[in-house]
Order: sequence, then C-alpha cells, then structure tokens
Amino acid sequence: MNRTAREAAVRRLLQESPPRVPPELYADAVRRGERMLRRRTAARRLLWLLLLAAAVAFTVWALTARPWAPPPSETTPPLPDW
Repeated sequence: MNRTAREAAVRRLLQESPPRVPPELYADAVRRGERMLRRRTAARRLLWLLLLAAAVAFTVWALTARPWAPPPSETTPPLPDW
C-alpha cells in the first residue's frame, strides 16, 4: 500500500460517522474512571501522610538523640594532686 492509498483510507475513515458507543458501556466506563480517580486520590493522600509521619518521627528522634553532639567520654581524665 503506497502513501496515497493510505491517505485515502484514512480520509475515508475520518469522513464516516463517528462510532456509536452502547449506553451501558459508557456508564461502566464512567464508573470505572471515577473509581480509579478515587483510588489515586486516596493513594496520594496516604503517601503524603506517610511522608509527613516520617518527617515528624525523624525530627523527634533528632531532637532527643542529638546525633550532631559529640558522644560523652568513656574515661575520666586523670586527677592531679590526689
């Protein structure tokens, strides 16, 4: 099939009437789409909540453990003149 024949076939397809969709198929598609959007929204909210909880947990741990401070000395320095 050469290029002109392909273009003619595409023109014929585009000029025909648009395909008809059965009403029950349309209703099912709308219902599935709404369900997918609700699930995506719930998953997105859950991930944001988990991220927020992780940030709060890290902040609380950092404030209580203070990992940036040097650890306490394990031995005491010698006392002179005892």
